[in-house]
Amino acid sequence: MRPVVIAVAITGSVPRKKDNPAVPVTVAEQIESTHQAYEAGATLVHLHVRNPDESASSDPALFARVLEGIRHYCPGMIVQFSTGGRGRDQSARGAALPLGPDMASLATGTVNFPTIVYENAPALVDQLASTMKVHRILPEIEIFDLSHLYGMRRLMDAGLINERPHVQFVMGIRNALPVEEYLLDALLSVLKRLAPEATWTAAGIGRHQSEVIEWVLQRGGDAVRTGLEDNVRIDRDRLAASNAALVQIAAELCSRHGARPATPDEARRMLGIAPPAMRRALA
Repeated sequence: MRPVVIAVAITGSVPRKKDNPAVPVTVAEQIESTHQAYEAGATLVHLHVRNPDESASSDPALFARVLEGIRHYCPGMIVQFSTGGRGRDQSARGAALPLGPDMASLATGTVNFPTIVYENAPALVDQLASTMKVHRILPEIEIFDLSHLYGMRRLMDAGLINERPHVQFVMGIRNALPVEEYLLDALLSVLKRLAPEATWTAAGIGRHQSEVIEWVLQRGGDAVRTGLEDNVRIDRDRLAASNAALVQIAAELCSRHGARPATPDEARRMLGIAPPAMRRALA
């Protein structure tokens, strides 16, 4: 059975406790939720942090505390910081990158979201990519629109990211990419032309989470993504009890498609990320 990286997006910037009490908001909750997801098979965690009122935060001190806890309780797990812009000051979106996570998200263009414009001006994108390069952080290129793939290629041509980025297609956010299977195939076709060495995954938002996971597995994707950031439910009538519960569903879908959750070492080799001790030595 081939290994597949299971990525868990534990918190995000949108879901609140009122939407699902299991959404981890405090540092302790985030560490514990990540540990449970790790035990269930996740080997990559995508992190946002929150203020006490549950609003999105860019505070490096919060990121540092969660990072420390995950490295202690989840040996080898790949830690990815969000540099997303919902509810965060533009100038602070990369403030935690000097902490040296393994990965960080990087949107390469602007897109409409349901109630805001998710603004990613070229100068900001270049700044974030440059900071990731300095700290040897692998970017996960977040694709919300076809043009964002060409924004990725621009960064590659400029030497700001390497020829083997990790790419995630985000499907199901209103006003952005819809959840259409033919569209995923079209995006993959462009990706293979622009960055043939890239690894890839796709995220399905809300009720589309499992559907998109299956599409990724059917096409031999390197990773799948789940978690309460994208989806707070098991089904229409049941809230997810935890991030681990969603990871378990992803693992079961992997088994149906001849795959299994990658170990931390396998996940790092697949994405080209050095072991933690080696990364610290190079820092």
